[in-house]
Amino acid sequence: MESHTSGTFVGAGSFRCQQCGYALTLEGTERLTDCPSCGAKEFTRASLFSTERISAASAEETSQAQLVVPVTPGLGARMDDTRAQMSKPGEYLVYEDGEKLCVVALTREWTRIGRSLAADVRFDDPTVSRRHALIVRSPDGVRLLDDRSLNGVYVNGARIDGRVLEDGDEIIVGRYRLTFLSVSPEMLVASGPDAGSANSG
Repeated sequence: MESHTSGTFVGAGSFRCQQCGYALTLEGTERLTDCPSCGAKEFTRASLFSTERISAASAEETSQAQLVVPVTPGLGARMDDTRAQMSKPGEYLVYEDGEKLCVVALTREWTRIGRSLAADVRFDDPTVSRRHALIVRSPDGVRLLDDRSLNGVYVNGARIDGRVLEDGDEIIVGRYRLTFLSVSPEMLVASGPDAGSANSG
């Protein structure tokens, strides 16, 4: 198997870290980066037709756990503040971008998550596939689908192919952590400016 070193142009395809097995997907104009999981520099080209994506589950889960950005201290309180500031009912994705929280309203039938320039929610990172995940508004709720990603989609720690989301679900896409919020009209009334005075006294 031909090996490659980070920092070189290797062409489009999938590459697997020789040390921890983590997989990256690259476009033709991208350089091979150090492994985001363990920092190693040596890779082998992974077959596009292999079944490695769904095999060796325990090794993959270990790699995923090492990869995801740790929870920022105080994130729960910031998430509560963000929810309290929402003025319209609906479904939202919330994620950290540096020190700020980004809120994306899920108003379209399809919302694409990935590294592609065409993605609605874009993460420019080699741990994210160009087409990583889809969020679909359907009669049975808001459904999250794995869009044939290399590294998988996780909800509350479990890898999924498709799942109806519930309020507060944590979604992992590559190294990014997102939270699904479903805000009902009743929630907005309960958290309105008069809620505190109504409960006081």
